[in-house]
Amino acid sequence: MKSLLTVLFLMVLQLFSAQEENEVYPDGVFSFEENKTQKIFTDWTRVRKYPDVQSELLDSLQTNQQVMILKKEEKVLRLGERGANWYKVSYQKGDVTSEGYIWGGNLCVGYRNKNGYDFLFGLSKTVDRKNKGYNETVKQNIAGIKVMEGNTLIDEVYFDTGRGEELSYATFAIESGHKLQNVDLTLKAMVSGEACGIASYDQYVFFKGKKLVALPQLTNVGDADVYYHSEEFVFPNDKGGIPGAFIFKMEEMEKDDKDREKKKRSSKTYLWDGNSYRLK
Repeated sequence: MKSLLTVLFLMVLQLFSAQEENEVYPDGVFSFEENKTQKIFTDWTRVRKYPDVQSELLDSLQTNQQVMILKKEEKVLRLGERGANWYKVSYQKGDVTSEGYIWGGNLCVGYRNKNGYDFLFGLSKTVDRKNKGYNETVKQNIAGIKVMEGNTLIDEVYFDTGRGEELSYATFAIESGHKLQNVDLTLKAMVSGEACGIASYDQYVFFKGKKLVALPQLTNVGDADVYYHSEEFVFPNDKGGIPGAFIFKMEEMEKDDKDREKKKRSSKTYLWDGNSYRLK
């Protein structure tokens, strides 16, 4: 009898473990509040009658279409390295207001408006990338920034960004031109995790003359007081900045087995000619 109970216990444990492994969780960057507006990032986003990819197709929405989040559904869909809930939304085309369900991965992670332009930040797809230093291929999310004038796409840039636990949180901001020639403003997109040892990624993009110029991506990661790796840019209007250039600075710290700190620093300067940058 005791053996039978043990076998039954192990079977139940395996069942719950299998269910947990098959559980699909959404990435935090795709968590949107109800009764608030959002914008479509992925062009021709499909609107469904129900929150399911097999459900009847009601409509499709173009990039920069504004929608109202009515309800966040519990159902989660994962495409590649992106996992998001379904959302019931309402939207307006002309004088007609409609409702339906869209997948949250097609919404903007962040958006801003400045000088008559809409700047959109979102995650568009997953691709295979060769892991540097290892003979293996890994899945990598591709993020993008688009600049729109109404329904017209002016320019767009794409770059690698986080995956899995690295997609817990995101911000999108507009900064000044940093006193760089021809730079109207600077966009900064960031995604990060919430736990120690999970990297965050900062992507700076210059906007100049209706063109977007992506700078080298910055990575920051650390684990309490054990180690950290930080990267930053110093622009001309920052302390220590120089005219006509921006400086990349890196600092690392790691403690040895005797709790002694070992630090390493490096920097390099990128010259900006008003249109593009190059290493000095």
